Amino acid sequence: MACRRRRGLHDKRGKMTGRAKRKPKSAQESGNGAQKKARNNDSNAIHVSDVNSKQRDEIVHLYKLEMPEDLYHFWDFCKELCPDNPRDALSETLGLHLVGPFDVLAGAHKKSTNPQPNFHLHWRFFYDPPEFQTVLRGSEDSQHHIGYYRDTPDSLPSFVGENEAKKNCTISQMGNNLFAAVLLFLQKKKKEKVGDRAAVESLEVKLKKRAETLDLCLEQKTKDMKQRDKKVVTKTFHCAGIVVPVDKNDVGYRELPETDADLKKFCKAIVEARNDEERMKAFTPIQEIITLVQFANDECDYGMAYEFGIDLFCYGSHYFHKVIKQVLPMAYNLLKRNLFGEILEAHLSSRSHDNLDQLSAQ
Repeated sequence: MACRRRRGLHDKRGKMTGRAKRKPKSAQESGNGAQKKARNNDSNAIHVSDVNSKQRDEIVHLYKLEMPEDLYHFWDFCKELCPDNPRDALSETLGLHLVGPFDVLAGAHKKSTNPQPNFHLHWRFFYDPPEFQTVLRGSEDSQHHIGYYRDTPDSLPSFVGENEAKKNCTISQMGNNLFAAVLLFLQKKKKEKVGDRAAVESLEVKLKKRAETLDLCLEQKTKDMKQRDKKVVTKTFHCAGIVVPVDKNDVGYRELPETDADLKKFCKAIVEARNDEERMKAFTPIQEIITLVQFANDECDYGMAYEFGIDLFCYGSHYFHKVIKQVLPMAYNLLKRNLFGEILEAHLSSRSHDNLDQLSAQ
C-alpha cells in the first residue's frame, strides 16, 4: 500500500482540525511501536520469580501473551499470605480476588466445568478493550477490576489499570506493577475507614517490604509511564490513550474530524432514536467519518481508524458493533496487532456484563 500524502486533504474535509490532538513530531518520533523491554522497574531488571517454566509456558499458550515478572512475584507473595488458597489471599482485607492468569497458576483451569473456555474472554468485562487483561476483580456491585494494559500484543504491559464496568469505560492508571496497584487500592481503602484497619495496615507493610526487596517502583506514575504519555496520540473515550507508530513525516495518526463531545452526541442520537428510520438518518455523520477513515488508511494514518473503533466500542451500544467490526479489526491488522483483532471479535460475539468466568459452565 502506497504511503502517500493527499494534497489539500484538510481543505477538502473541512473539519479535520476538530480534535487537534496530533502530537508534535518530536514527541512522536522514535519508538512509538517499539516493544517494551522485559522489565517492570524504571532502572533495574526485576528479579526472577520461582514460578516454574512449565506454568509460564502454559499461560503463554492459553493467552498468547507474555506475562510480566511482577505477576509471578505477586503470586508468590499471595501464596505466602494464604498457602491454602492464594487466589483469595486479599479477599478479607481488600475484597480483591486473583483471577485470569492466576487461575492457571492455581490449576483451576484443569477443573473447568466449561469444556472450551476462551481465556481471552476470561473475566473480560463489558468495556475492556483488547489491550486490557483482568488479573484482579473486586466489588461485584461496580464490577471493579484491575489488569494489565498493553499497547501491542507482543510487548509487556505499559501499566496496570482499573475500571468499574457498571459505571463507565474509564481505565485509570495504577503504576507499572501489581504491587504498586494493590498498594494504591489499599491506601484508598484506608481513607474510607472500613474493614479491619490492623489487618490492612499489616498487609501494607508486607506489600511495601516485598516491593522494596524486588526493587519494584510503587509510584502511581513512573518514569516509563510518563515517557509513554509523550507517545500517546489521543486519550480515546477510555482515557488510557493509544500509541501508534508515527514517522518523521508525521504519517501514522490523523485526528478525527469531530470532538469527543460531538462524537458522543452522534452516538447518543443513534442509540435514542425512536425508530429505524430516525436511526438510519442519525448514522449519517458516522458514515461520513467511516469514509474519512478509509482515506486515512489509504495514506497509512492507521491511528485514525484505531481511535474511531475504540471510541465506538467504549460507547458500549450494540448498534455500533457492525461498524466496529468493519473498522477496528482492520486497524489492528494494519498496525500488526492481529491478536487484538481476534480478541475484539470474540468479545463482540458475546459481550455482556454477566457470565464472565470462562471456567464455569455458561
